[in-house]
Amino acid sequence: MAGTTATERAGTSRGGGTLYRGDLGMWSWVAHRITGVLTFFFLFAHVLDTALVRVSPDAYDKVIETYKNPVVNLFEVGLVGAVLYHALNGIRVMLVDFWSKGPKYQRPMLWVILAIWVAVMIPGTYFMMVRTVTDLFGGS
Repeated sequence: MAGTTATERAGTSRGGGTLYRGDLGMWSWVAHRITGVLTFFFLFAHVLDTALVRVSPDAYDKVIETYKNPVVNLFEVGLVGAVLYHALNGIRVMLVDFWSKGPKYQRPMLWVILAIWVAVMIPGTYFMMVRTVTDLFGGS
C-alpha cells in the first residue's frame, strides 16, 4: 500500500467497509467508561437519598419504600454487574500500564476478567433475583 492515497485505500478496513468498528480493546474501554459513569450517578443518587434521612425521616422511609419493587431489583443487578466489570477491568488496566508484560497480555487478561465476571454474575443474579421472583410468582 506504499504510495497510495487515503482515497485509494478507502474501503480496505478489516470489516470490508469504511466505518471503524473497533477492536475488543476499544469496546472494553467504552464499557469501562460507561460503567464508571453509571456507578458515579448511582453514588450521587445514593448520597442524596441517604442525606434525606437528616431532613425528613418520613420522606426517607417513603423513598426507600419505592425501591422495593422488581424493576429496581433489576437495576440493582445491573449496578452490581457494572461495578464488578469496572473493578475487574480497572485491575486489568493497571496491569497493562504498570506491568512490563501487560501490553502483551492485555487481550488474554480481558478474556479472564470477562470469565470471572460471568462466573460471579450468574450466581449473584440468581441470589439477587430470588426474592423478586418469589414475590411476583409466589412460592415458599
